[in-house]
Amino acid sequence: MKTTRKHPATAAPDTHEMVVIHRGLRREARLLVELIAATAPGDTDRARVLADHFRDYRLGLHQHHHGEDEHLWPRLLARVDLEADQVLLMEAQHERIAATLAAAGEALTGWEHGADEAARDALVAVLAEHRAVLVEHLDQEEESLLPLAARHLSAHEWNALGELFMTHTPKPKLLFFLGMVLEEADRAERAAMLSALPLPARLLWYAVGRPAYARRIRTVRAARAARAR
Repeated sequence: MKTTRKHPATAAPDTHEMVVIHRGLRREARLLVELIAATAPGDTDRARVLADHFRDYRLGLHQHHHGEDEHLWPRLLARVDLEADQVLLMEAQHERIAATLAAAGEALTGWEHGADEAARDALVAVLAEHRAVLVEHLDQEEESLLPLAARHLSAHEWNALGELFMTHTPKPKLLFFLGMVLEEADRAERAAMLSALPLPARLLWYAVGRPAYARRIRTVRAARAARAR
């Protein structure tokens, strides 16, 4: 997910917001492994909750990467020379991540309705592989690609990623993705990302999105909270 903001055409992009987005993706990939692994055999109600959460996570990650594939990588490849191999690596990693998500989706089907222990363990193994591939990609993107984007893209071009995300993502899901991104943001990061939204969207977040996200997360992480007490 990306937000949008108005800048002069020549302004440098604020690539730190991608770090904030990545933080949410890393957290949810890790928690999916932990929460599903902790689900008791036969607990189909819990399995359905986590299966729905995985599907929303998958949608958000897919839309995030789709915007990069369609908008970010082609522009960078047209403007870089020696660093082209770094952009091509990002593309290849996206394909690996998509493959692990597809494998997780198949494993999820085998676990969701019966919450069988063997199916659960198979799903956890696939999600752990997905997380490893994702974290490797996000780390390398932050280290190599974000500096390239800051040098070679304008703020207008960079912010078009957010427009693509918001255009192609179902509207009911946008507030959830915003909550996922803002959850671990510090005060300055939160203010920067919310200020990029139109006023009606900010009001909707505070009135509807924030409480709905809090309720959703309490349900998704209920077993984890119970173990912590």
